[in-house]
Amino acid sequence: MRIAQVAPLFEAVPPKLYGGTERVVSWLTEELVRQGHEVTLFASGDSQTSARLVPCAPQALRLSGVRDPLAPHVLMVERVLQMAHEFDIIHFHIDYLHLPLMRRMKKPYLTTLHGRLDLPEMFPFYKEFREAPFVSISYAQRRPLPFLNWVGTVYHGLPRDLYRPSYTPGKYLAFLGRISPEKRPDRAIELAERVGIKLLMAAKVDRADQDYFKEVIKPRLRSPWVEFVGEINDGEKQEFLAGALALLMLIDWPEPFGLVMIEANACGTPVIAWRCGSVPEIIEPGRNGFIVESMEEAERAVAEIERISRRQCRRVFEERFTAERMARDYLALYARLAYEEVPLWRKAA
Repeated sequence: MRIAQVAPLFEAVPPKLYGGTERVVSWLTEELVRQGHEVTLFASGDSQTSARLVPCAPQALRLSGVRDPLAPHVLMVERVLQMAHEFDIIHFHIDYLHLPLMRRMKKPYLTTLHGRLDLPEMFPFYKEFREAPFVSISYAQRRPLPFLNWVGTVYHGLPRDLYRPSYTPGKYLAFLGRISPEKRPDRAIELAERVGIKLLMAAKVDRADQDYFKEVIKPRLRSPWVEFVGEINDGEKQEFLAGALALLMLIDWPEPFGLVMIEANACGTPVIAWRCGSVPEIIEPGRNGFIVESMEEAERAVAEIERISRRQCRRVFEERFTAERMARDYLALYARLAYEEVPLWRKAA
């Protein structure tokens, strides 16, 4: 198939450091190319891909100091539309910017929604565009907007050989991702102090979360049970996750997917996660981690974590969360959207 992938411009594809959506777009793009498809990637100019790259900004916007990120994204959508005749399907990963224009195009497309959908301003917007074909990254993500034209749910997947599993239990607890109130790094710190096991925190601090970091988290980094590592890259994730006793994901928000959970499992590391958002769809209790609903349950999970086979964690990853499986799921949707006599993207209109 001739497939267009349209990525956000905030980070390169793949991102140099933090950037979940751009990382998933990269894995999907590379796997589609590997399977022999003709793929065009619309992304920042510093992206690295084996697909045809159409650069829509000189470099990732987060690194370039651009004051108005909307303008480059609108220009990218215009570029996609100018080239639309070249593709069998256009796959958008940029939320909703393209929807008014694609409504008026006779071109098969779909949109994967990567973020949270429970913000109040989203309801009237998506209600207007409810006929557009959407893909969710978990069934939990759909709950605020059940009326949308959901054509499928496709769980994220990463390359099978991206991480090497370690079957030796680690020595520390791990927090990986972003310092923000909804990620609850404070819970991770509290749990480490309760159980007396070192917590390593490899995390990014966004500008929007600077006050939370300074006022809530930074004072607690003086604890002898906590070490703040800072933001790490993909190469450093291997050692960081493989060396952990467990990954902590004690979140307090409707997490749409939680990529770090499958990254940990790929390394053989089990996950202790709060029952929230997509967690029950990713974690199989006793098989690749534990799901908890209180700090007391989290303490018990740490005490029992070595009962979980690290080989089993890797097996769950290989069964459910590889890039090959993700690409296969998307290809099935592409075919339905592009080739059905009355395609899905027209049925709900």
